[in-house]
Amino acid sequence: MRGRLACIAFSLLFAVAALEAEAEDTQQTESERALQSRNLSQDYAAKLKGTLMGAIQAGGPEAAIAVCKVKAPAIAKEKAASTGWSIGRTALKLRNPANSPDAWERSVLLRFQDQISDGAEAKNLEHYETTTKNGERVFRYMRAIPTQAPCLTCHGSNLSQNVKAKIEELYPEDRATGFSHGELRGAFTIVQPLP
Repeated sequence: MRGRLACIAFSLLFAVAALEAEAEDTQQTESERALQSRNLSQDYAAKLKGTLMGAIQAGGPEAAIAVCKVKAPAIAKEKAASTGWSIGRTALKLRNPANSPDAWERSVLLRFQDQISDGAEAKNLEHYETTTKNGERVFRYMRAIPTQAPCLTCHGSNLSQNVKAKIEELYPEDRATGFSHGELRGAFTIVQPLP
């Protein structure tokens, strides 16, 4: 009897240790996925910013608005193709309705806004978790996009008439103006499918 109890106790301890090791692996994997997502979002942001700045230098802010409409989705598609993940941008105040946040993204954006109201800097905000989307297990990541000085040319309160006209032409449902430096402009959003 004692031998059987000892065997059961040993089996339980082994099972608990295995579960703890699996939880550590999951956590490590989540941290690794966050790092990969952070790097991808930074790469996407750098490429997008370089493309926009090039357009501004070549044709002014009006050219950047047109480039943003076409090139931003193309850059996201390129990054998605190279990783197998979805990547994009979303916001509470949208320029492009195709970038509307889903419920999870909206809750994260609202959390970012609360954190900024409490003194956090938008540039330091990110959130990630393993969750489900459309019934599938996924890893989701969001990194805040702070409104920077160059953003104010097309997203601020004092837009030139030419910029206003180009926004109205390309984005008739635009709601993405009136921002101030440092405010939450939106967020990069990444979804990684999980096995």
